[in-house]
Amino acid sequence: MEKIYIQATDYTPFVYFDPSTGLIELKGNSNPANSNSFYQKFIVELDEYVTHESGGLTANLSFHYFNTSSSKCIFNMLKKLHKMQEAGRCVTINWYYLEEDEEMREVGEDFSDILHMNFNFITIAA
Repeated sequence: MEKIYIQATDYTPFVYFDPSTGLIELKGNSNPANSNSFYQKFIVELDEYVTHESGGLTANLSFHYFNTSSSKCIFNMLKKLHKMQEAGRCVTINWYYLEEDEEMREVGEDFSDILHMNFNFITIAA
């Protein structure tokens, strides 16, 4: 499995995944022209990790904005983490949001409720 590092742009988030430490970080805006294509390599590596590794995972998610197609990709990633958790593996989801951005907090709460997963909601001062 490969470590993934993608630098953020105005339209795409910072993406970091280190299988050796079980750390995922997604930060920034996610509004790529093709979300499936943008997230594909990350999702493939995550699938490998979920299938072949036995360790836990921590996901630090800090979005300012994401479009509908990115939301679907993020939700699919969270479903994979939910499967890990159901299999007894330790999964921690840290959902960061700006203190004035209640909408982003609510999106995280919706994901948490739908998947029946506990998220840590962490406010970022503006």
